Amino acid sequence: MTGSVLGIGNAIVDVLTHTDDAFLESHGMAKGSMTLIDGDRAEELYAKIDAGVECSGGSAANSMVGIASLGGEARYIGKVRDDALGALFARDIREAGVAFDTAAATDGPPTARCLVYVTSDAQRTMQTLLGASATLGPDDIDEQAVRGAAITFLEGYLWDPEPAKRAFLRAAEIAHGAGGKVALTLSDPFCVERHRESFRDLAENHVDILFANEAEIISLYQASTLEEAIDCLKGKCEIAAITLGERGSLVVKGGHATGFCAEPDTEVVDTTGAGDLFAAGFLYGLSTGRPFPDCARIGGIAAAEIISHFGARPEQPLSELVRSKLG
Repeated sequence: MTGSVLGIGNAIVDVLTHTDDAFLESHGMAKGSMTLIDGDRAEELYAKIDAGVECSGGSAANSMVGIASLGGEARYIGKVRDDALGALFARDIREAGVAFDTAAATDGPPTARCLVYVTSDAQRTMQTLLGASATLGPDDIDEQAVRGAAITFLEGYLWDPEPAKRAFLRAAEIAHGAGGKVALTLSDPFCVERHRESFRDLAENHVDILFANEAEIISLYQASTLEEAIDCLKGKCEIAAITLGERGSLVVKGGHATGFCAEPDTEVVDTTGAGDLFAAGFLYGLSTGRPFPDCARIGGIAAAEIISHFGARPEQPLSELVRSKLG
């Protein structure tokens, strides 16, 4: 299985800023979570940001940028509006080396934005206006791009709107019809709680490769421990990659779970994008024919780079970093 990776997700402009627990509490934010907000709330919070970094974002988009940084071929499908933030998103992701051809909407809600509040313990709390990204539907799926991808990667955050669900299922059908693989990231424990049954169906009947962190996989199967969740997962999809933070990762395949260590001596500055970049490394490894241990290691290397600085985009070419560590 070699070739390009196509990501489908919420096309969002990330606005990252530092804050403290007191600010989160005073504004009713659940620390470490992602909460969907409306336009008024977005404007209110945005006005209170003194200094922030703006760049194209969204979970699957971050993963595609990671793959491009690793030297892989990455494409992206996501919906923006024909406004200033939409133009910023398109320019930024293309400059990062990702092919992005989805037509911008000419009416409807504005381009999505995610306000990412990073506290001193490196936790990130996200307030997200989905805006135009939530209008993505089956007609936005580029059939040729899906057919040409070795792996089509679906972002769980996008599972909220009905048109996006239909888009996902269409993309999965096209990918499998062309002999490609379908990957899904569960994205967030709150996302799993909202869609547990349909996520299980998606993971077990439409997906070949599942990405989750410990909290997400436990929530998916309503398990009391990680071990119980892994037992429930076995046999449900071809490959599952579970991230465990500083404890590394687990890869479940063929009924067997194999653990991999995290990268040593990593300074944690901001955990934004850690799961996205682990998925990037793992998918890059798969799409270039690497063995599973290498896929997990590349994922760990990419995640370690991203948490060592502020923001969800690599600050150095990941291809060089992997070359220096793996050869």
